Amino acid sequence: MSESRQKDFAKGERIKIHQPNADKADRFNPRNRIYVRAVQGVWTTLRRKMGWVALSFFLLLPWIPYGDRQAVWFHIAEQKFHIFGLTIWPQDLTLLAALFMIAAFALFFVTTYLGRVWCGYTCPQTVWTFIFMWFEEKIEGSRNKRIKLDKMPWSWNKLWRKTAKHSAWGVISLITSLTFISYFVPTQELYRDFFTGQATGLVYFWGVFFTLATYGNAGWMRDIMCTHMCPYARFQSVMFDKNTFIVGYDAKRGETRGPRSRKADPKAMGLGDCIDCDLCVQVCPTGIDIRNGLQYECINCGACIDACDNTMERMGYAKGLISYTTENHLEGQSQKVMRPKLVGYGVVLGVIILGFIYNLANIDPLRLDVLRDRNALYRETSEGLVENTYTLKILNKTEADNRYRLTVTGLEDYKWSGPEELLIKAGEVATQPISIAVDPYDLSRPIVSIEIKVELVDDPSINYSHESRFFSRG
Repeated sequence: MSESRQKDFAKGERIKIHQPNADKADRFNPRNRIYVRAVQGVWTTLRRKMGWVALSFFLLLPWIPYGDRQAVWFHIAEQKFHIFGLTIWPQDLTLLAALFMIAAFALFFVTTYLGRVWCGYTCPQTVWTFIFMWFEEKIEGSRNKRIKLDKMPWSWNKLWRKTAKHSAWGVISLITSLTFISYFVPTQELYRDFFTGQATGLVYFWGVFFTLATYGNAGWMRDIMCTHMCPYARFQSVMFDKNTFIVGYDAKRGETRGPRSRKADPKAMGLGDCIDCDLCVQVCPTGIDIRNGLQYECINCGACIDACDNTMERMGYAKGLISYTTENHLEGQSQKVMRPKLVGYGVVLGVIILGFIYNLANIDPLRLDVLRDRNALYRETSEGLVENTYTLKILNKTEADNRYRLTVTGLEDYKWSGPEELLIKAGEVATQPISIAVDPYDLSRPIVSIEIKVELVDDPSINYSHESRFFSRG
């Protein structure tokens, strides 16, 4: 890629190219619809399988039971995130931040190495768009039939096909919406109440909102989401280099392009292997011509590779005119897999993953917060003792009711006022005020560091400590 072309790519600019799918006068106009042609091939099959895996995971996960609840349930009202046997509380949301960091650096790492494959194979926008396109093709027909149908005046044939297509899109959108909501509302309760009219207004609001969002994004906006609204399309160029695997066209082999018969000798005609069939453009979900070089709209889905390979096979030519390759390879230079940027992303990603796993494995099953009495540092009792008052907040983060024992260290001889054992129900926070009194002659300093400890009665190895201060007269 030339230096000027790299600058254009970094700025998000686009080369004007031949586009049979839309009005040539203004191909950026959202009204200029892209009619995507169906294609078969290795990469299309892989994308479909990965899409079905992701879709099945999304749809089935809320239905998996775990004890007396569903396995994955983000209980916003009680501020608890249930993931099978793991319960994450607001105090553990640093794990969520770490998870976002893992996702970000994984995206950086994969993009640096394999380009925009996330968009082409696993992005929800891509998965749902291809599902909508599948229904569109089954109901309205192939690409040419769809173009012809849209140009026809309204008739019974056009009416029922359009109605059936949009009805199918609506059903998919509603199922998607309810599935997403079922991660936050118990699944069986959600479906029962939603279709019997007993759900809350908030549930109906989000149900309609996500239904319309899915219908609009995957049905109407499609490539607009990828090229104009997704920020990833704009900043991906920062991660690209000449060793990044991209969908590339071998211009040295393909040019000069032009039509010919199967029996013709392209060399005798002064032509390359590209027969200028435009199928690579017709199958592209974002409507670009990959023969014009790397463009930020390319989502690396590989549809153009399959279309070109099929054409090469029919013509009796070698496959790979369009392929997953690198700019260095296209320019005849050697490829470098291990490079500083890729290694850096990998190292950071590995460190964050290890830290996440460590913190995940060491989530405390209980939590203790100690609040001192703000009205007075200390007071003297009628017995001449110095007394400090504290408020303990103990969170039982397990799924069972437990009895806990309270102790304090750092004071040799003290008088404890308040219960020394507490029964706390599963998932509840117990607020318990206590007082600790000490003979001032037993204190060597006016401020003594102490440690209040809570431990499970049945298993003292499960405990949590909180440091505080004990104040006395100077």
